[in-house]
Amino acid sequence: MPEPWWGERETLAGVFRAAIAEGNGGTDVSGIRLQRHSFNFFHEKLALLYPGEHADLARLRRAFGSTLFIHLRRRDKVEQAVSYLKAHQTGLWHVALDGSELERLAPPGEPVYDADELRKHVETMTGYDRDWNAWFQREGIEPMCVDYDALAADPVRTVKEILGRLGRDRAAADGIVPGVRKLADSESRDWVARYRSEC
Repeated sequence: MPEPWWGERETLAGVFRAAIAEGNGGTDVSGIRLQRHSFNFFHEKLALLYPGEHADLARLRRAFGSTLFIHLRRRDKVEQAVSYLKAHQTGLWHVALDGSELERLAPPGEPVYDADELRKHVETMTGYDRDWNAWFQREGIEPMCVDYDALAADPVRTVKEILGRLGRDRAAADGIVPGVRKLADSESRDWVARYRSEC
């Protein structure tokens, strides 16, 4: 917890320590998810924390140590746009396997098909992938690429591959069960088909 007298750098150092501790699950490996829309803010804060470093990768290594970069991407941008738009409209972002709500960011709302909004989201998601690829190339990073659909279809296999890249026991993934389920439904599939037919 930040002390009242702390400056921004001390506060940031405390935030990063807390994020690492939260992300390690009691192990010596920690994970953090960074989404593209918060990327610039994240790196602005890293630059404040490590002003002596002049490259993003050097700052990341100072903050997190040896790092495996995993680029999780969804190839079908129309499906991704539909998922995003429906979550934004309904306020519901994540549900547990039993269907109970895990993350709701707004009061319940009705999903409404909107081709213009979907087009904007397709362009945005495509741009995010392009920006990630450009950043990886600029920093000389070869990320491990994970396909969203492959992860959803066989999470154990994907986690085993990640453990292998980390030099860890792949068998540790045996028996894992995801804590969330996909929200896509027949309406989502209808929206995808309608958008493709119209656009």
